[in-house]
Amino acid sequence: MFGNKSSRDSHLVVDALIGPQVVIRGDVMFSGGLYVEGRIEGRVIAEEGAKAVLTLAEQGHIDGEVRASVVVLSGRMDGDVHAGERIELTPTARVNGNVHYQVVEMGAGAQLNGRLVHATAMAALPSPEAAALQEQAEAAEA
Repeated sequence: MFGNKSSRDSHLVVDALIGPQVVIRGDVMFSGGLYVEGRIEGRVIAEEGAKAVLTLAEQGHIDGEVRASVVVLSGRMDGDVHAGERIELTPTARVNGNVHYQVVEMGAGAQLNGRLVHATAMAALPSPEAAALQEQAEAAEA
């Protein structure tokens, strides 16, 4: 599994493995490579500024938000995904949530029930607080 790498998986370095029989209830903080074959009920967050690759195996399941620079999904994801560099949805991926990305690769058969949100599109939009303040200012001028 780890020794036989294709050119597509050349970026895959596994520092931690969550096996198929493991269920984690709570948030997970990581850096490096995290390979999930089991289930996580909580947020999976990469350490700030760290090169982090999250790989969710076909039989894996995450129920919570994910934040990492590179995300490869083959299993089931219930929650929003924030990929700082890129996200790959393989043909077996099942995502219920919004996907925030810089670069996206989606295989035929992958299912996404949510929105694809490009990171630059979000940066161009004002925050909800700033938008509310601007609306109040415009209303006061009228």
